[in-house]
Amino acid sequence: MIIVMSPEHTDSDVERVVERLGERGYGHHISRGEERTIIGAIGAPDHEKEVVAGQLSVLPGVERVVPILKPYKLISREHNPRPGTVKLGEAKFGAGQVSVIAGPCSVESQEQVLQTARAVKEAGAGVLRGGAYKPRTSPYSFQGLGREGLEFLAGAREETGLPFVTEVMDVRQVELVAETADCLQIGARNMQNYDLLKEAGACGRPVMLKRGLSSTIQEWLEAAEYIAAAGCLDIILCERGIRTFETATRFTLDLSAVAVARRETFLPIVADPSHAVGMSSLVTPMALAAVAAGVDGLMIEVHPRPDTALSDGPQSLTPTAFKELMPQLRAVAEAVGTQM
Repeated sequence: MIIVMSPEHTDSDVERVVERLGERGYGHHISRGEERTIIGAIGAPDHEKEVVAGQLSVLPGVERVVPILKPYKLISREHNPRPGTVKLGEAKFGAGQVSVIAGPCSVESQEQVLQTARAVKEAGAGVLRGGAYKPRTSPYSFQGLGREGLEFLAGAREETGLPFVTEVMDVRQVELVAETADCLQIGARNMQNYDLLKEAGACGRPVMLKRGLSSTIQEWLEAAEYIAAAGCLDIILCERGIRTFETATRFTLDLSAVAVARRETFLPIVADPSHAVGMSSLVTPMALAAVAAGVDGLMIEVHPRPDTALSDGPQSLTPTAFKELMPQLRAVAEAVGTQM
């Protein structure tokens, strides 16, 4: 249920609603906007909603109570009908603003990260990406530099001013990564790692949630609800391609998911064409298509020397190619009524 408070409500009115929810054993989440305060009731069984909604609706300061039957309540359009935004440093995702996250798949050295950060910032990217911890299919592949990689990313932020996004793979890593990173990324293979989702949602940092490679849109949104229920509504959804019967590309970038998620949730949505197509020659057309489809941002892999990359070199753009892509993205954004 969503309890919408009237514009004239007082703090004591909100406290009274929260107290009443607690008496019934429900959790709650308070969202304070410029014009409205909304309280989300968590854990109300469907068979109780009608009765409880009637009881809450007569409390002082309550304008209306809206029962929500969808399993993703806090991130639903019913909870917040307006498009949401998430800011990472000066980069804004959502509400007509498209921002670009760029950088290497894996952090390999201090010089590699600095060189890439300088290049993507000059080209117009607003956020740096780089993996300090890397989930790999083979246990013998490069697994990342760990804590040292985080230090290199922090150094690049200090020099360039770019905030950075990096993946967290385990609940034991959350505290360390949250101390350093501006945004925690939950990768596709961990989308339904519910303990990790809850830990990330409670860490006090924005979270980027990638769609699982074989997950439905509803499963993706329900995973995001775990993060929201843990206390974080600064969530960015990331469509990174799903596994289909097609083998010409690494995965299939599902741009219809952008439109569906836009209808269902107020959370900003970004696309990762690099992981979806798996080859650098296809990143540009799919990035342009994603902007045309209405994404709030892009995540693009950039490496100073893709031929020497320790992971995902074939799908990484060179700094020159990335610089050539940026004005094309701006042109498409302008054509569809958004801005970069």
